[in-house]
Amino acid sequence: MRLWIKDPLAILAEGAERGIVVEGGQIAELVPAGGKPAAPVAEVFEAGGLAVVPGLINTHHHFYQTLTRALPGALDKELFPWLKALYPVWARLDRQALESAVTVAMAELMLSGCATTTDHHYVFPKGLEDAIDVEVEVAKRLGMRAVLTRGSMNLSERDGGLPPDSVVQDEDTILEDSERLIGKYHQCHDGAMIQMALAPCSPFSVTRSLMTRTAELAARHDVRLHTHLAETEDENAFCLETMGCRPLDYLEECGWLNDRVWLAHGVHFNEAEIGRLAAAGASVTHCACSNQVLASGMCPVHGMESAGVKVGLGVDGSASADSSNLMQEVRAAFLLQRLQYGVSAVSHRDALRWATTGSAGCIGRSADLGVIAPGYQADLALFSLDELRFAGHGDPLAALVLCGAHKADWVMIGGRWTVVDGDIPGLDIAELSRSHQATARRIARQN
Repeated sequence: MRLWIKDPLAILAEGAERGIVVEGGQIAELVPAGGKPAAPVAEVFEAGGLAVVPGLINTHHHFYQTLTRALPGALDKELFPWLKALYPVWARLDRQALESAVTVAMAELMLSGCATTTDHHYVFPKGLEDAIDVEVEVAKRLGMRAVLTRGSMNLSERDGGLPPDSVVQDEDTILEDSERLIGKYHQCHDGAMIQMALAPCSPFSVTRSLMTRTAELAARHDVRLHTHLAETEDENAFCLETMGCRPLDYLEECGWLNDRVWLAHGVHFNEAEIGRLAAAGASVTHCACSNQVLASGMCPVHGMESAGVKVGLGVDGSASADSSNLMQEVRAAFLLQRLQYGVSAVSHRDALRWATTGSAGCIGRSADLGVIAPGYQADLALFSLDELRFAGHGDPLAALVLCGAHKADWVMIGGRWTVVDGDIPGLDIAELSRSHQATARRIARQN
């Protein structure tokens, strides 16, 4: 069936003033000003009054953390003490809690205009060994495109690490489950809805052996690698003290400095390290909100892009950013980077690009996601500008960023509407919110 999304108020694409035609889950053609579709269409969606952008792509998150937003014991702390405060609560995760957390995170993301998300899950308490399977089930139920990373930690408090013993796993268990998940779920084709990546939590929570063997496993199965890196100065100090080198040097020693890798945060890379990232083809996810909340610093996005590093956006976990709203993250990144680099260096289109083509590059999907063009997946976010916050706007696309758009009216993923007139069909948001709040209280108070 050919669907014409007709006459949008604005669209983030050249030569599509009269909209686009969707067919078979892909964008079939762009309709220029004064034109009509080249072939008959079966249905017309009147997009007047709606600004259309590619479906946003979130490249770093921790879904389970929607259970610990604004948790009193973790407020006003920097990264390491923040983690120490939260790990005992996260150790109480069970299947019901995780399913609720994943549903909340994905629903919030989708309602913000996000069509594709990643997740970095690395906490596996006893009884929750199938955590990634739970995430796959929810993604399929909601119809969301997802790159789910099999995270890992094998250094606990008794080994000198931060997490409690109850949430870490041994190396062989981690690698065996990683291989199982790749074999069971990973799709390699364009338009893939579910993909797997491998993601040791951070250099200070896993052994060198696990880092190295994970890189070897990823190369063998041609999947991507993800981890936190250069988020805080504490991390640099830890690596220098325990490993005798900076985090990026350690990563390279473990076989991780290549174009299969995308890194979360990247706040504290120096100029030479940025050049090495660019030469290797590695990518970085900018997490503007969580970096501000935890006072970690500012990712040097402009410098990275000037050097040739691909940069995407991520909302990060809802215990640090306290939100899973990618459109709000776009605005936060725009403001933070403009403050850092100046008015002439950062525009609203840059911020939208980071959340679309930049993020697609991070996850290795530049050929099928992040662009409104023929042959790309029909992943779209449509925003009405009839809220009071937009009253008096001029440029509709600029208004999305500058006026603070926060909720999409329509979202399409692979040619299928997953948000319809501001709602997710089949999902009772009010009941989900109520039950999730009860689950969060149970997890926080459990002995």
